[in-house]
Parts: sequence; structure tokens; C-alpha cells
Amino acid sequence: MESAMFGTFWSLVPPVTAIVLALITKEVYSSLFIGVLLGALFTANFSPWGTFETLFTTMVNSMDMNIIIFDVLLGMIIVLMQRSGGSAAYGNWATRHIKNKRQALLATSGLGCLIFVDDYFNCLTVGSVMRPVTDRFKVSRAKLAYIIDATAAPVCIIAPISSWAAAVNSYVPKGSSLTGFQLFLSTIPFNLYALLTLLMVFFLCISGIDFGIMRTHERNAAKGDLFTSGAEDFQNADSEEEAKPNGMVIDLVLPVLVLIASAVFAMIYTGHLAGEVGIIDCFANCNATLSLIFATMVTLVVMFIMYLPRRVVTLHDFMGALPEGAKLMTASILILTFAWTLKGMGDNLGIGEFVRTVVGENARASIFVPAVMFAVALFLAFSSGTSWGTFAILVPIVVEMFNGVDSHMMIIAVSAVLAGAVCGDHVSPISDTTIMSSAGAQCNHINHVQTQMQYASIVAVICVIGYVIAGLCKNWLITLVLCSAMLIGVLLCLKKFSADKADAEEADKETAAV
Repeated sequence: MESAMFGTFWSLVPPVTAIVLALITKEVYSSLFIGVLLGALFTANFSPWGTFETLFTTMVNSMDMNIIIFDVLLGMIIVLMQRSGGSAAYGNWATRHIKNKRQALLATSGLGCLIFVDDYFNCLTVGSVMRPVTDRFKVSRAKLAYIIDATAAPVCIIAPISSWAAAVNSYVPKGSSLTGFQLFLSTIPFNLYALLTLLMVFFLCISGIDFGIMRTHERNAAKGDLFTSGAEDFQNADSEEEAKPNGMVIDLVLPVLVLIASAVFAMIYTGHLAGEVGIIDCFANCNATLSLIFATMVTLVVMFIMYLPRRVVTLHDFMGALPEGAKLMTASILILTFAWTLKGMGDNLGIGEFVRTVVGENARASIFVPAVMFAVALFLAFSSGTSWGTFAILVPIVVEMFNGVDSHMMIIAVSAVLAGAVCGDHVSPISDTTIMSSAGAQCNHINHVQTQMQYASIVAVICVIGYVIAGLCKNWLITLVLCSAMLIGVLLCLKKFSADKADAEEADKETAAV
């Protein structure tokens, strides 16, 4: 029986409730569960047994076991890197070559940009590789999580060879004046949120600017407190065994390279099995999650061959890394499970139908359409915690609005949808990539959400202005230059404000001492 609230405003209540409670209480598990429970009550029309049945049926149907298996296997790889001494050796090597905090931040950002194949892969890999390095230079876990998240989806959404490009390609309806891949390539220069976020990340790393809650986290990290709060969640995350003295840098670097190479190979191969020939087409039709599992299994085989003959780890230690890896990922898997279930409740309640109705009734071909579509996509992704679901709902709508009428405006409006979806996904506490960025950095999830939300909101406001400019001039270069200038100007103002505030605080301390 269909819910009486299907396709209505009430479909937004469960996810919005979960998000608001998470931000107020700073307790993510209970907040997500309350949102899921509300969704089950609405779906079952408040029937007690129906609510119970809907709750667990939706949870089972919404879970992505491939991602859970990938998480566990990647956790095993991280544990083995620690037990082999590879992480410690890499940390020692990095300390000799990376001389200061700025270089550590830039190295982390650069690695995030290099791993463009998949955002899940990016979040967990960059965190496991760079966390020992950033810890040595007293980078807060909140700052590390922000850099990981800001170089994951924003990089993937402008990389032609990525699982995200494949997703966008599949959502473009047949009969469009541009093929899915042609449309995706055309949106890259207009994807303001992705481009400006990357600009902001590197500018912050070089300038050392911190503001808002992040400034507090960084000041605490400088005093030795990397977490500020939530450290107890990760007190058992690192292997307690002493690193092996014969561990080498290659014990970390080679598995990471194998992981990347085998993931790319598997994506091309699964795309070829789907009947495609060209590399781009293979990526557009690959099985991304199955490819990631294949890559982790190949990497574990390589690690077995590398570690055991050299007695870096014993067979007992190697196999014991599996349950340890599962424990390492338990928190992120639990949050992911609740987040997937909450998204399933949104599907049950027709959140997509509600947005289609609202957008379809009010869309008009004007210069403000891109800015409006950016805001709609941001809100939908924020509420549902998914970029790809937002793509699936809004991209066909935008293509139909402008197809055969104004191809330039179609490209700009689709770009706005992609940018808004990534932005909403970025700031949503229930987003899987946000959750995985917290897991990769081993940062308290709410700390990551609060700090990233402040940083992302600046880019979001500039994007709204930028899409109005894009609607007027339809020129990506003019739009991007103006938006970049605005962003840097705002950041420099924030730097001056933070410096003035620090001077005022120092003066107050001196006055109090006198």
C-alpha cells in the first residue's frame, strides 16, 4: 500500500530531522535512527507492524554489500601496512622530505587529486597514507578530513575517467542533442563548485588561513590535541603492535600503487564485459564497486607475497588483520547502513517525485535557471545524502527543458545540477562520502561536518552568484575568473579578520594578566 505522504513535502521530513538532530546533539547514530524510524512510520501510514516490517526490509534492500566488503578489505590493508612497519617507514621518509606543515597539507591535497577514479577509494586511501604524516606536523584530524573530502568528489566530478563520469553519462536521456559523455565534458569548465573548492583547498594550504570552528581545531592540534573531541572513537584504531624494524617505504607505496592500477584495470575490464570497446566507453559502463573489491583482493595477495617471505608479518598476524580491519571500519559501516536506509525511506516516500513536481511546475528558461538548479540540487543532495540520486532526478529534467532550444544554457544548467549535488553531498552529515572522509581521517564525524559546512558554504554562496553570471554571459572563462577573484578576496578578508581577532584575544590576555 502506497504511503499517504508519497510525493509530498512530508517526504523531506525524515532526512531533515536526522540532519538537524545530528548537528544539535552531535550524536549521529541516534539521530540517523530517529530519521529512519520517522521514514518507516510515514511509509507504513503509522501501522505498528508495518513500521517494523518497513524498517528492516528497507535496511536490507538499501545496503550495498559491495561497499561494505570493500571497506572491510581496505581496513585490513591499512592494518597490514601498520603491522608491517610500512606506515612508520613512510612517515620517517616523509619527515625527511616534507619539512613543514604546509608541505604536508599540499602533499595530501596532491595525492587526493591524483586518485580520481572513485571517491570512496580516494577517501579511505588518502587518509590511510597521509594520516601519519599530517599527525607529525600537528594537522588536526578535522583539517585532514576536510582536505580528503574536498579532493574526492570535486576531483571525480571533473575527471572524464571516473565512476562519477560514468554515472552522469548514464543519466542523460536518449535523444539529447549531445551524448552523455559530450555533455559531461562540456560541463567541466562550468562546474564552479568543484573548481572553486579545489582552488580553495590549495589556497588554504599555501596561505595557512583557518577560520571558524576549524581555527579552534588547528589551535588545539598545535598544542598536541589532534581531535579536540571524539578521540575515544579511534583510541583502538591503530595497531597496538610495535612496527617491525625491517619495514620499508615500499611496503606502503607498492600496495597503494597496486590498488590504483588494479582498480583502473578492473573498471576497464568490467566495462569491456558490458560490450564496450573504447577506454572511455568502458569506464562509462564499468562495475565500479565490484572493481574496487577486485583491486583490494589483488592488493592483499601482493602484500602476502611481499610480507611473509621477509617475515615482516607472520601468517597469524596477516589473517588477524581481517577482523582488525573490520573493527577499524565498524563506525563508518554503521553510519553508512543508517544513511543508506534513510535514503531508502526517501525513495519509499517519493522524495524524487516531490522535487520533480516542484521543479517541473516552476522552471522557466531565464538567466536565473542555473542558480535555481544549483540551489535545488544542493538541497536535495543535502537532504538525501546522495549526489548520484540527485543527478538521476534533475539531469533528465534539465536536459528536457533546454534540449533543441538552447544548448549553451543546457550545459550551464546541467553543470549547476552537478555542482549543487556535490555541494549538498559535501555538507550533508548522512552522505556516504562525508562518512568515509571522517573514517579515512579517523576524525569525529560531527567535527568534520561542522568544519566542512562552514568552508563549503563560502564556495556555495559564490557559486550562486557565479551561475547568475554564467546565465548572463554564457562564457566559462569570464565566470570562472570572476568567481575565483571573489573567493580569494573573501578568504583574504577572513585572514585579516582572524588575525585581528587573534590580536584582540592576545591583548585581552595581557590585560587580564596585569
